[in-house]
Amino acid sequence: VAGVGAEAPHDRRDDQREDGQDEADGHDGTDFRVPSMAEEHAGVDVLAAAPGTVLATRDGVDDVSVRVAGPESVKGRECGNGVVIRHTGGWMTQYCHMAKGSVRVTRGQVVDTGAPLGHVGLSGNTEFPHLHLNVMLNQTKVDPFAYGAAPGSCGGGQSLWNDAARKVLQYRRGEVLNAGFAGEPVKMEQVESGEVQHMSPTPTSPALVAYVRAIGLEAGEAIELSITAPDGSTFVERREQPLGESKAQWLQMLGKKRGATPWPAGTYTLTATGKDSKGNPIAISTEVQGMVDSVDLTASPPLLSIGGQTYTTDKVKRVVRGTTSSS
Repeated sequence: VAGVGAEAPHDRRDDQREDGQDEADGHDGTDFRVPSMAEEHAGVDVLAAAPGTVLATRDGVDDVSVRVAGPESVKGRECGNGVVIRHTGGWMTQYCHMAKGSVRVTRGQVVDTGAPLGHVGLSGNTEFPHLHLNVMLNQTKVDPFAYGAAPGSCGGGQSLWNDAARKVLQYRRGEVLNAGFAGEPVKMEQVESGEVQHMSPTPTSPALVAYVRAIGLEAGEAIELSITAPDGSTFVERREQPLGESKAQWLQMLGKKRGATPWPAGTYTLTATGKDSKGNPIAISTEVQGMVDSVDLTASPPLLSIGGQTYTTDKVKRVVRGTTSSS
């Protein structure tokens, strides 16, 4: 969950209009973000939050960042592709920014809790792939994490999620979205598109670079980065200066350029530790491991050993094996 905060939810046009406000009235729903476009392309299901009847749908809006297409391209369709479901007791839910061509329910269809509605997408007024959820009671939007809380308050109210959902939807203000290794410096668009997943280092890469993209950082916070070499020694480390202002997202890199010899084979470990303004650890931390395989420079062309198989390095561009864990 990216949090409760930032973009225009609903449309007052097309077949999704009924009872689902859609003007650009600011952001007061909940965003569920996927790490990159790679996950969006693979398909992430959007599920009905509760049983009900499909009141309205929209499909056919292109999956493109509003930063590229411009706000006029989605005027009156800010929600993008989506679904509105009417529940009992005056409750409704609306699901926005779904992937083009993915909506799989129709108006009047009865759905159960957890029924697939479509896929997370990039349609409408958004710059990153995510689901925007609105929960409404008698056409008034409410916060499903703090129903009944006083307007503008922080804390209070009650959660509308069941026990199973509540356990996996614990709010975290900041979080590491992406982390890993590359054979060259990376750009934000390469992380967002998922291209960076195919940029893993080889023994002969010009550089060995670790990257971390975090969201929800506040002024005064900082992230310490270090890479441990396969022999357990410190490969490189750096402590960033505390942020002068809050950051919605922040991409950091740490690494070295390669010299005349290949990178030593083995497992490299990136450790990123978030610290608050007093130096205390915060939840924005992660540890990532990436493996560089061995290379035989006596052969011509050099031979690369990968999982017991041997390849010429002019045939293999990028190789990596590893695991990622975050907290």
